[in-house]
Amino acid sequence: MNLITPAQRDELFRSLERDAFHLELKDHYGSPVEDTPYARWQKGEPDDYAWLEPWTTLMKGVTGAGRRVRRVRVVTEPHSRYVGWEHSLTRLNLEMGEDIRWLPRSRLPEGITFPVDGNDWWLFDDRLLAVGHFDESGRVLGSELIEDAETVAECIRVRDLLWSVAVPHREYKP
Repeated sequence: MNLITPAQRDELFRSLERDAFHLELKDHYGSPVEDTPYARWQKGEPDDYAWLEPWTTLMKGVTGAGRRVRRVRVVTEPHSRYVGWEHSLTRLNLEMGEDIRWLPRSRLPEGITFPVDGNDWWLFDDRLLAVGHFDESGRVLGSELIEDAETVAECIRVRDLLWSVAVPHREYKP
């Protein structure tokens, strides 16, 4: 399987025509860029969010051009420490123009199965999937690109279902 890097995946936003959607299914992620800010947050230390600047610039460009970026975060309650940190940062994503909703695992629709082996994925313009692959510690190994119409259609179905039952960030009270 060929994997693209996170930087290569982020380049897909530059050719985005309408929208991108991210399904997040993990209660912990590992990213070298997040290690220090996450450790500082756990100690109660302030953050200048400079580490987030590349994503902020990218998202402001995408959403500022009228394209939509959405996420559903499927989470365990009570939250892991990481999801608590992620929740505390979500206001920044909203300021960038992203639309984020939360869905506790206990409220998942009955009988739902997640496509692409239950991995996280980005769906670009309802035609291209970037399926995340992670190591045991939650660190991103890369993304697998999938354009298979049947797989994309299943992800669209799951996206629409989860979006309809997930709670908008401003209304979500963990």
